[in-house]
Amino acid sequence: MYCKNCGSEIDDQAVVCPKCGVLTSGKSQGLEPKTNTMAIVGLVMSFIFAIAGLICSIIARKQIRESGEKGMGLATAGLIISIVEIVLYFIVILIYVIVIAAALGSVVY
Repeated sequence: MYCKNCGSEIDDQAVVCPKCGVLTSGKSQGLEPKTNTMAIVGLVMSFIFAIAGLICSIIARKQIRESGEKGMGLATAGLIISIVEIVLYFIVILIYVIVIAAALGSVVY
């Protein structure tokens, strides 16, 4: 996990950051970290609008690394689904272009 104050990497079980001395919000204090909302939004958006899902998932992964929240799996799933969906869109568009070009090339005037 990363310290919210100075950004240095600290042990997940640490109660205090060894560099700056600020209290962490880890599990050792009895606080369960919440799930990052942007990770949930990124996963849902990846099924609806791939580019928005990709952007939200990237933002969520950055926020999770900085804050120590839960949801890295959701953000990663949204990222992967968005990338696969965008690649499939490009393949389908490429096939349409090839089919249309072949159809126009076979038309005799």
